[in-house]
Amino acid sequence: MSLSLLTDATVLNSLETLAADRATGALTGDRGTFYLLAGDVAHVDSPFAPDLGLLLTGSGAVDPDGWREALDQGGTRGRVGRQLVDNGRLAAGALELCHLGVLFDAAYFALGHVGRTPRFRPGIAHWLGAVRPVPVDTVVRESQRRREQLQRIWPEPDIDSAPLVRVPGARAEALPTRRGRTLAQVDGVRTAAEIASALAWRTFPTLVELRRLAADGLVTAVSAQPVPPDPSLPWHTATQDEVDTALLRRLRDALEAL
Repeated sequence: MSLSLLTDATVLNSLETLAADRATGALTGDRGTFYLLAGDVAHVDSPFAPDLGLLLTGSGAVDPDGWREALDQGGTRGRVGRQLVDNGRLAAGALELCHLGVLFDAAYFALGHVGRTPRFRPGIAHWLGAVRPVPVDTVVRESQRRREQLQRIWPEPDIDSAPLVRVPGARAEALPTRRGRTLAQVDGVRTAAEIASALAWRTFPTLVELRRLAADGLVTAVSAQPVPPDPSLPWHTATQDEVDTALLRRLRDALEAL
């Protein structure tokens, strides 16, 4: 696939074209890069979502020495994921689940913005390696599902990417633990991605909490005016445990369907 064939294309229709051609390489848009392997999505990077290394080391799933060891041994060969498993740092199933979560988080942002014409570089592979490539249509469908869920919670998308500020009087004491910890990180400077990184949490569950805080009138984007929640609107009220459990089920189903 030559670069000229992507002229005036969006990331989405470029992905669909590359998938049909079973292309291998890196497709870069304004908000992220898709790494394709024979037409499937092997990995996605986005500056709006913490990467796998930060989440694994920040959560304690892999110690920093173990992560550096895997990078040293497998980075130049595109086998970092495989090295984590071979070195006994992480079980293969745990790596697949963590990787899928990171892939879908980054894809949500990388697909959610129409900017400059995307650029495709044939033959480029990610240093992590192919953990469990996912069909393009599965990635697109999951991104759309997430966008619709977040829209139901709070309809203003600025919460996802703008610096966030607490509304005067907002306090964390009476909130559920996870939501209170999220609110504590809102300082008028950090974005959702920076809050997720500070907490070593995945981006999507963090966005769920931030949009709930916005719906409750506790948080707003710096560029926006505070808007009190309308009690008549049907905001989504699932607990974080329900969100996490449902996500794990979807990831498991996605793995079994591949």
